[in-house]
Parts: sequence; structure tokens; C-alpha cells
Amino acid sequence: MNTVVYDTYCEDVIGRANVRDTPELVSYYKDLERLGTAALWTVANKIEPWEPKSASVPMLWRYRDLREHVLKSVDLVTPEQAGRRVIYFENPGRKEEAAAVGWLYSGLQVMHPGENASAHWHSSSALRFIMEGRGAYTIVNGHKMTLGANDFVITPNGCWHEHGVEEGGLPCIWQDGLDIPLANAMEAGFYGVHPDLHQAIGYPVDDAVSIWGAPGLTPNGVKWNQNYSPLFKYQWEPTYEALARYSKAADGSPFDGHLMNYTNPSTGGPVMATMGASMQLLQPGFVGKAHRHTGSFLYQVAKGSGYSIINGQRFDWQEHDVFCVPAWAWHEHVNASQTDDACLFCFNDLPAIQSMGFYREEALADNSGHQPVIT
Repeated sequence: MNTVVYDTYCEDVIGRANVRDTPELVSYYKDLERLGTAALWTVANKIEPWEPKSASVPMLWRYRDLREHVLKSVDLVTPEQAGRRVIYFENPGRKEEAAAVGWLYSGLQVMHPGENASAHWHSSSALRFIMEGRGAYTIVNGHKMTLGANDFVITPNGCWHEHGVEEGGLPCIWQDGLDIPLANAMEAGFYGVHPDLHQAIGYPVDDAVSIWGAPGLTPNGVKWNQNYSPLFKYQWEPTYEALARYSKAADGSPFDGHLMNYTNPSTGGPVMATMGASMQLLQPGFVGKAHRHTGSFLYQVAKGSGYSIINGQRFDWQEHDVFCVPAWAWHEHVNASQTDDACLFCFNDLPAIQSMGFYREEALADNSGHQPVIT
């Protein structure tokens, strides 16, 4: 990154700080510090960079390495002791924030049949992506959703919610995603526990899907004025079927293949105000071109195998692996199979980024759209 200088283009002055310390300046800075102030030019190049420079680093968390440790936690702590029995993803550049990437938190939660966590609410928005098991459920503001593999469920900020696994089910593992670091950065985090520890179920089971889940149809006379989706659960089977039809009808993106966003059926917008989610299908042999954009992204491999190149590093992935793409990082995805689809679930902070006018994207123009791989 350049550190200089003063240049004039079309009579506009673009200034970057280029001040060397002198004894007089050092003394001056100390005087300012005693007054609770500082000189802008001492930090200008850091706080106003030419382009985003994420503290997060690209990471791949392999499920085959993590799974036994996630399951082992069941023998060590109960849901009541832990609050939430989660093994969270820690990005080396975001340890203090407990973030997986950028301002996003994520981890793997496990529950056994008959277990349930107490109902609570918080300022952070949350989502779950089910990985394995049988009998999982979530209750959000009295709406109970039954959950199967690759189902996606939201628990918006401010909503009472709780999770569990029915007696007679199988141990369940799912990925949590929350914007906890963002809420904390905004100094807006609250947390509360239900006075009865559990909610009453006030609606038919899976009513949200029955009312709002028909593609292209909205219920007449049913009003919804919240800033999050009334369709709390997005099922895997219709999602994959929609992607398969899309892939047969159109070419898709040269960067992301056939990608579809999960949306709020009452508005067509994102599922929640601060976090969005998508599922993309990479057809057999798909080789994506490189691009980059603002916003932080966490992927889980819902189906298949392949690899991604992120800022020149190759990350080979398979089903249930999780990887992150930091803001403004070059990335491209490849389905190495010549016979099977690969599907990537992703959640991100795009709704927040876009609502503030911070979104920007560009394609890699060099090397025919592909990055050189660092070996």
C-alpha cells in the first residue's frame, strides 16, 4: 500500500500523511495526548486506507477433524452448564472478537436426544444450518420448526428462541452463525433468559412453512411488518430442486455458478436486517473466475467436493467443511468432479454492508480471470 504523498488530478488534491517525527512534534503529540486528543495525520493512513484490508485471514475448518471434538463436548459439559454447547471457529486475525471472519461469529453446536437449551433472546441475529442427526427443532417466538439435514433456520434478533432434539432422535450437529461481533462493535448487545426457561408453543408445528413457504405465492390478508423473514425455516429439498432447475435453464455466474439467495417472502429482501444467506450450485467441472467484494462470507459445503482459491491460497473442501472469505479477498470456486454437483451454503453481512452503501465488487482482469496459486 502506498504511503505518500500529494498529487493533483483535475485540480483535486488527494492528500496522504507523510510527516516525519521531530523532537518538536513528539513533544506536541504528548501535549495533545494529555488533553485527550491526537493529530489526525498520525493515523490517517491507517484509518482511511486506499482499499479494505481485512484483519481476517482465509481459513478452512475440516469437519472430519472437528467432529470427534464436537461430540466429545457432550461428555464434558451439559447444555445447562455451557448455556450453548458450541465449538466456535476462531480466526487468527479476529481472536479478541471471537469472530470467524470480519464481524461474523460461527461455530458447531451439538445436542443429544432429549436435550434442550433454555429459551433466551439477544440483540444479535442468528441462523442455524443443520449438518447431521434426526429430531432437531427450534422454537422462535412460539413457532416450532422441525429440522433436517441442510435445512436453514433463522432466529432474528430480539426473538425468544430455543433449540433441542426430540427423544428418540439421533445426536444432532448444526452450524450457528451470529453477528455477535457486529452487535458488540456497535455497543448494542443485550441478552435475556426466558422467565419460565422455556416458551409455550402457540402455533401449529411448521406453520411458517405452511403459510409462507410456497414459491412465488404470498398469503392473502396475512400481514407481516417485521424486518426479518416470516419464513423461519428454509428446507433443503426445495432449495436444491430450485437450483437444479435454474442450472438447466440458464448459464449462471462466471464467478459463483448458479447462486440463489434465501429471501424474505413478504418483501423479496434478505432474511434478516444484518445477515443474508445463499445456496449455490457448482455444476460438474465448474471452474469459477476470481472476483472480490466488500462483505465477509462464511461457507459450508452442503454437497460434493472441490476447492477454492482465496488470495492465492488453495483450500480443498468436502461435505460439511467450513471456510471463510474475508472482505476484499480475491476468491474463485472449483467443482473438481466431472459427474456430481457441489453446493455451498453461505451466510454473510451483505444486508448491513449494502444498507450503509459500502458494497463494491470487481473482477480479476489478469491471468484470464484466475489467480496464481501460492505454493
